[in-house]
Amino acid sequence: MAKNIPLNERIILALDVEHPEIAKEWVKKTEAKIGYYKVGLQLFLAGWFDTVDWIIDRGHKVMLDLKFFDIPETVKLAVAQIRDHGVSMATIHGNDPIIRAALTERGDLQLLAVTVLTSFGEEDLRAMGMTQSIADLVYFRAKRALELGCDGVVCSGMEAPRLREGLGDKLILVTPGIRPGANILDGSDDQTRIMTAQKAILGGADHVVVGRPITKADKPLDVISALQDEIAQAVG
Repeated sequence: MAKNIPLNERIILALDVEHPEIAKEWVKKTEAKIGYYKVGLQLFLAGWFDTVDWIIDRGHKVMLDLKFFDIPETVKLAVAQIRDHGVSMATIHGNDPIIRAALTERGDLQLLAVTVLTSFGEEDLRAMGMTQSIADLVYFRAKRALELGCDGVVCSGMEAPRLREGLGDKLILVTPGIRPGANILDGSDDQTRIMTAQKAILGGADHVVVGRPITKADKPLDVISALQDEIAQAVG
């Protein structure tokens, strides 16, 4: 069952830029169509909470994608630092003690567990000595995160259908690696598990994270409109 998520919040625009002023220009340029923005490590280090607060003060939502991974007490204190800034979602890595520690300080913040980065392929897991498939690893981590109390996970669109079917509607699924049009790899992309916005939403994703296909486009607003058309068709 499709969730009642506004169309302008289905796409989370990844502000993967090197300077806060560039990020602000992108917000101003796209805010008529988009109401959700991702601030990652690069931008956060450049602008700290000022950029996050600025976006929220304009009435938009922020996904703070810092992928916290450290000893439990440090992660707990880090989550406490962002909890009261009005951030909607934040990402964490970790085993059970790390996730439990983060959850104690979340307040109204929605915590997303990162399952497997979309830049990882099966060969990367083999190189790390892991024998299970990416799909099985993602499912195991997502199931455990939900059991511990996480609000959702970050996963590729390829894994979304299995997670939605097996773990239910409660889990928030946020899907990066979204590309407009065809999902055929030409070898030039640094993410290996990618697909279209429509397929991701049809597969159970709640939000899709899109960056370069919009920010590198000649007509970014047209790309956003096309992606939103895909999503609107998927949710019916």
